[in-house]
Amino acid sequence: MVLMARWIDDMINVSDINQFLYCPRRLFYLQFYQTQGVNEFLVDGRRKHQRQGRRGGYVFELYLSSERLGLHGKIDLIDESDGMKPIERKRGDRYFENDVIQLCAYGLLLEEYLGKPVDTGILYLFGTNRRAEIALTDSIKQKTISVIEDIRSMTPDSIPGFIDNPKKCTKCSVQLYCLPYESHVLEGGEDEY
Repeated sequence: MVLMARWIDDMINVSDINQFLYCPRRLFYLQFYQTQGVNEFLVDGRRKHQRQGRRGGYVFELYLSSERLGLHGKIDLIDESDGMKPIERKRGDRYFENDVIQLCAYGLLLEEYLGKPVDTGILYLFGTNRRAEIALTDSIKQKTISVIEDIRSMTPDSIPGFIDNPKKCTKCSVQLYCLPYESHVLEGGEDEY
């Protein structure tokens, strides 16, 4: 797993990984047009992060960067009770592959920072008040690096195609900029999006 070293302003923020996997078109608008809209889901997620307790056994909000990975980000929490495990907090009651890959990216940053393997991470779900322990396997780490490379290859003159699940558009904070239905029709798609 070797990536080209990148300058600090070419580094990818770990949260961009989640955005990209949710919808590459979403990240395109966020990255190249700074169009971060605000919707109820974004506001609710921020509030949940702010209201978390501060009990012991955790490192809170550790910012890490890696020139080797071309990556930077702030880990929500690190559980110190049984090794060092990154914790990513999510507002819903379930998690998805994009959440696992984002968690793995934090694990890769932590691994480099500690100088030892980080093989487990935790997704905390506000909706259920439960933790899901996730194995950060070599295949997940390799997929994470592949996603980082895909993001790095994005250019402002090549807008990504539409996602297969248009239902995601209803919860997207860049919906007003992307105009998915209208853009789909204008770009030659069928009226049924």
